[in-house]
Amino acid sequence: MTAMATMHDVHIIGGGLAGSEAAWQLAQRGVRVRLSEMRGSGETTPAHQTDRLAELVCSNSFRSDDDTKNAVGLLHHEMRALDSLVMRAGQVARLPAGSAMAVDRDVFSAEVEKALSQHPNVTIVRERVDTLPASGLTIVATGPLTAEGLAGSIVRATGRERLAFFDAIAPIIYRDSIDMSKVWIQSRWNKRTEASNEGGDYINCPMTKEQYLAFRRGLLEGEKTEFKQWEKDTPYFDGCMPIEVMAERGVDTLRFGPMKGVGLDNPFDVTPEYPQGRWPYAVVQLRQDNKLGTLWNMVGFQTKLKYAAQVQLFRTIPGLENAEFARLGGLHRNTFLNSPQVLDRQLRLKVAPHIRFAGQVTGCEGYVESAAIGLVAGLMTAAELAGRAWQAPPATTALGALLAHITGDAEAETFQPMNINFGLFPPLHDVGKKVRKEAYTARAKADLARWINAASITTSA
Repeated sequence: MTAMATMHDVHIIGGGLAGSEAAWQLAQRGVRVRLSEMRGSGETTPAHQTDRLAELVCSNSFRSDDDTKNAVGLLHHEMRALDSLVMRAGQVARLPAGSAMAVDRDVFSAEVEKALSQHPNVTIVRERVDTLPASGLTIVATGPLTAEGLAGSIVRATGRERLAFFDAIAPIIYRDSIDMSKVWIQSRWNKRTEASNEGGDYINCPMTKEQYLAFRRGLLEGEKTEFKQWEKDTPYFDGCMPIEVMAERGVDTLRFGPMKGVGLDNPFDVTPEYPQGRWPYAVVQLRQDNKLGTLWNMVGFQTKLKYAAQVQLFRTIPGLENAEFARLGGLHRNTFLNSPQVLDRQLRLKVAPHIRFAGQVTGCEGYVESAAIGLVAGLMTAAELAGRAWQAPPATTALGALLAHITGDAEAETFQPMNINFGLFPPLHDVGKKVRKEAYTARAKADLARWINAASITTSA
């Protein structure tokens, strides 16, 4: 850690989504923040490519933006209501992706870094922090790739072994290397938005039964990344499962997962019975990855195949025979706390309550969820500094449901990372199944508005 000293009220360790969001929430309320980020000091992680704040290392999608029927879309709505920096930057960097919120990852991280670097209450310091501070209000938001030194300090403080899982990264392909004569552009069920490309949001590469079976066989037989001894018992998280692991679960698992052809009309298989085109037996979808449209990622194709095996196999996909890869898939180890055991209801370390944790290291999963917990950690810390009692968002809201899961509602013995989903919300038993999702979101929006008013949540000091 550098010897450079700065005057600050709160020290945030980690400049990813959660740390950046926490810094913004505090700074907007007049709190002086020191934001320590390891990348840029000569250090990096196995997954990051740059030293930018809030770099997106896996998908470029924040998933559904539908705030009427979707839990993560509701979380988007709630974060926007609380002046989320991540949502602000995401809107600037937004790309066409149907009802999903995909972003140009370079534009996104540049927007976050600009907002924080120009804020008078934020000091960004490029340094590695190896131990938990002994005093002073601190938010640890180092994410699932926490450096070994700090991770060891956390383990010593909690007295418990940390948990871990593997997270895999999907490949990215140069658009001009795709043979567009063998593929077509369409959104599933033709669902499109104003930002959509002509024809839809996804490039679709169709496969026959024979091609699919040969591809699955290649996944199973391809050379994989070898694990170190200490990694072998680490479980995967289902939300980012390597495609070859899915292939091992059954012949048709991929066809009902990332390679499903339902709702897509293959123009290369038109018959009198199917004048718009028959649904393909299987399909590989590519989603735009940058604003220029020059990069497209393979949707759901997280993988632990070795690089050479990836290139050889993925070039058997129709339309990708000459594909050039801007980035191949990869694999890294993620770590997270058993939060129900070691954190209190305000995300504070029980044995050292001057320290809060935020983001994926707390055991939430996903970009939006990570940023949301950073946002809440910032609000909690601002309330503490102001001498106000913290009033948690209602469990009927997405923020409240996610926070409750992390800080005590989940079973500690089986605690695992969790995306936001309606299963975390208090149930609505008197509402029909067909309108239940709309009822969840309507209730949440009303309760959030009341909470913001009652808790006197503002966006500035």
